[in-house]
Amino acid sequence: MNAPATAEQSARTAREAFGWDALLPGQAEAIDAVVGGRDTLVVFPTGAGKSAVYQIAGCELGGVTVVISPLLALQRDQIASIDAAPDAPAAVALNSRTGARARTAAWAAIESGEPVYAFLAPEQLANPEVFERLKTADVRLVVVDEAHCVSAWGFDFRPEYARIGDAVDALGRPPVLALTATASGPVRDDIVASLGMRDPHLEVRGMDRPEIHMSVRRHEHDADKRRAVVEDVRDADGPTLLYVATRKATEAYAAELTEHGRRAAPYHGGMAQKRRDEVHAAWSAGELDVVVATSAFGMGVDKSDVRWVIHADVTESLDAYAQEIGRAARDGQPARAVLHYRAEDFSLRSFFAGGHSRRADISGVWDALVHRNVPVRAKDLAEGSGRSTRAIGRVLTQLVACGLAVAGPEGISAAAKVSAGDAVAAVRERDDAEERVRASRIEIMRGYAETVHCRRRALLEYFGVEASEHCGTCDRCDGADATSLAAVDAEPDDLRVDSIVDHHEWGTGRVMAVEADRLTVFFADHGYKVLARAAFDRGILELGDAA
Repeated sequence: MNAPATAEQSARTAREAFGWDALLPGQAEAIDAVVGGRDTLVVFPTGAGKSAVYQIAGCELGGVTVVISPLLALQRDQIASIDAAPDAPAAVALNSRTGARARTAAWAAIESGEPVYAFLAPEQLANPEVFERLKTADVRLVVVDEAHCVSAWGFDFRPEYARIGDAVDALGRPPVLALTATASGPVRDDIVASLGMRDPHLEVRGMDRPEIHMSVRRHEHDADKRRAVVEDVRDADGPTLLYVATRKATEAYAAELTEHGRRAAPYHGGMAQKRRDEVHAAWSAGELDVVVATSAFGMGVDKSDVRWVIHADVTESLDAYAQEIGRAARDGQPARAVLHYRAEDFSLRSFFAGGHSRRADISGVWDALVHRNVPVRAKDLAEGSGRSTRAIGRVLTQLVACGLAVAGPEGISAAAKVSAGDAVAAVRERDDAEERVRASRIEIMRGYAETVHCRRRALLEYFGVEASEHCGTCDRCDGADATSLAAVDAEPDDLRVDSIVDHHEWGTGRVMAVEADRLTVFFADHGYKVLARAAFDRGILELGDAA
C-alpha cells in the first residue's frame, strides 16, 4: 500500500489529475485517513465533495477502487466526471445495463494492474462470477456510496446493502470508505457496525446550510394545503423541487402546475426507466422549472442552482428531510425550504410506515433455508411458492439481522439450528423494534414541524452538531432576537448532544437534543424518546460511561 497521504500530496493530485484548484473542508483529512489504511465514514451534505475523497484516495492508492453505488444514473454521472478529468485513472461500470463488449473492456481494465475505479450496483456483489473475479483483482479500496442505505435504522434502508460487510471481508478486508449526505448518530453507529468498520475515522462537515432558509406552514384542511403548495411553486423564482408522498400526487400536481404556465414534470419509481432518464436530463439541462417527485428522485441529482425545495407532505424522518432540502443551493446562493403539513399527516405517515412479515412467510422461508444445502436468493424461494420476491427478501434480510442466517456472495444460508417457531419469534421481535424506531422518527419529524424554537438548531442537534439558539435564517428566528429564543437554563457541562445515558428500562441511549426542561434520546430497540430532565433527579436516567 502506498505511504500515507499529506495535504500537499492530495492537493497536488487534485490539481494535476482532476483539475481542481483546491480541496474543500474535510476532504484532505478524509483522504489522509483512507490512504493511511483507516476505514472512514464521511458525512458531507450534497455538493460538499464526497466523491472527490474516493477519487483522490483511489488515485493515490493505485489498484482497483470498487465503488458500490445504488443508482445507474448516479454511476453514469460519476464516471462522466472522472472521464472529463485531465489525468485521472480509468472508470468502468459493471451493472445490468453493461453490454457484452463494455463488460469485456471493464474486466480488462480491472485486471490490468493499472489504477481503475470500478462502479458496481450492490446486487453485483451477489453475482458469483463477478465476485470471484473481483477476489483475484488488486482491490485496494471499497467505497460505499449513499451509505445510509446500509442502516436498518436509516430512512432508505436497502436489503441488498446488508451483504456488503461480508463481501469486504471476502475481498481481503481493504479499507472501507462510507459516504452519505445525512446520518444521525445512531445511523452512523449502525453503518459502522453493518460494514464491520474498524476504528473508523469520522469526518462530519457542512451539516449547517445557512444559505437555505427553512420554514413550515401548518394547514387545517387538505384543500387549503394543496392551494398553498400550488401558489408557492407557481410563484417560486428559480428551479424548484416539489416533494409529495404518492405517485398519484406527482401526476396531479404536475398537471396543475403546467396549467399555471410552469414547465413541470412528474417523477416516481413506477415510471419507465426511459421516462425517468428523460426527466432527469431535462431537469439537469434547465428545460424544466419544476420536478414533482416522490422520494425516488434525489440520489444522483447534480444541479447546483435549485432555489426552492417544497414539501407538500411530511417525510418519514428528519434524515430524509435533511437529505431532500440539501439539494438546494449547491452553488452557495440563497434558497428556501418550505414544509407544508396538517396534523393528520403524521398519523397517515405512521400508518404507511408500519409493516410486519407474515408468520407463514417467515416459517416457510426458514424451512426452505434449513432444508437446502446451498445458499439461496429471494427469487429462488419465490418461484413456485406463491410468495412475492419482495416479501421473501424482507424475511431473509431480517433473518440475517437476527443472526439466524448469513449473507454471502451467492445468497443467504441458515446459520443456526432453531425451530421455525423460534425463527418467527426472532423476526417478529425485530419487526416490532423497527416499527418503534420508525414511529419515533416520525415523532421527531413532528417535533421539528411544531417547534417554537429555532428550526436550524432542531435539525442540527438531531445530527449531533451543536448549534446556536438563534440562526436568523428560519421562520422561527425571522424578526426575533437571540434572547427571546434562549433556553431557560444553560446546559450543564456533563450533558450535551451525543452524550451517552442509561435508562433503567430502555438501556443505553444517545442524546440527540437538549432543551431546558427535556432531552431527546435514541435507544436502539425503542427509538427516539423525549424525557424530562427531572428523570435524572428521580434516578430513572443517568449519564453513561462514554458521556
